[in-house]
Amino acid sequence: MADRPPVASRVAAAGLIAPGKPVTVLLSGGRDSVCLLDVAVLVAGEGMVEALHVNYGLRGDESEGDADHCGQLCEQLGVPLTVHRAERPEGAGNLHAWARDVRYAIGSGLVERSGGTLAAAHTVDDQVETVLYRLATSPGRRALGGMPHQTGRLVRPLLAAEVTRAETTAWCEAGGLAYRDDSSNDDPRFARARVRSGLASSFAEIDDRAVGALLQTIKLLREEGEALDVTVSDLVSGGQLSHSELQEMPVGLARLALRALAESATGRPCPRVGARLDDVLGLTDGSLDLGDEARITVTGDVVTATRTPPLPALDRDRC
Repeated sequence: MADRPPVASRVAAAGLIAPGKPVTVLLSGGRDSVCLLDVAVLVAGEGMVEALHVNYGLRGDESEGDADHCGQLCEQLGVPLTVHRAERPEGAGNLHAWARDVRYAIGSGLVERSGGTLAAAHTVDDQVETVLYRLATSPGRRALGGMPHQTGRLVRPLLAAEVTRAETTAWCEAGGLAYRDDSSNDDPRFARARVRSGLASSFAEIDDRAVGALLQTIKLLREEGEALDVTVSDLVSGGQLSHSELQEMPVGLARLALRALAESATGRPCPRVGARLDDVLGLTDGSLDLGDEARITVTGDVVTATRTPPLPALDRDRC
């Protein structure tokens, strides 16, 4: 067999998978997750790794083949496997978002019991595709932040180790590990597939440094964003803002402060609130519903936020 790329050593150095620490790997059967599962066994050690495969049944026999392959792979590597069959309900919205939410929810339940982490097999290539996709659909600083290496118990060890899709392919092939290719990844009906086959590949061809420059930009923006978040958090720590001070702030800081105030009150992301800054600045006394379930109230010089109350129920007898 050919020499393997140094994926395991880099993953170990990144520290998101550690010897003797339990980890649950999200296993699709594709090259990235197959590589991650094998690396996890090497790094975490015997008995520390389990896998989760979610069969959405969206591709008929191909989906069943993925599940069978995951079973054979886990038997080969000595890893316990949980297979969850999911059925998409009517009105579930975006297919990829629904599928992601399902596997993260099931995986979170498994790691709650094990006390370990949930590992997703995102690579550098996935990060590039994610940022390019978000730039096309979600304006703002957060779009350029990409996927974090860790969010709570969810970790992305291959991303933290800056592993590419070419390296996961080489790892599997050098180790004699079979993997499956998901045909929907190349289906142009899905925006993600169009980004992967067109935009991301063209971006990488612009310059040999393009991907590295994007990754460095993401890192710098995250670090600078963390510093900015501390400043904004201090501004809204009392659960209110000064209307006069809000008017004197730089526009970008005022927008972030207003959004942070709304998010602290609603407990949910409020991306639309910042765009209504001028309306809030022009408000003397009163309330405005700004979207995302956020209501801003100005009383004298004090700006506060609450959740927008639900609409009253219709009295059908009077309609």
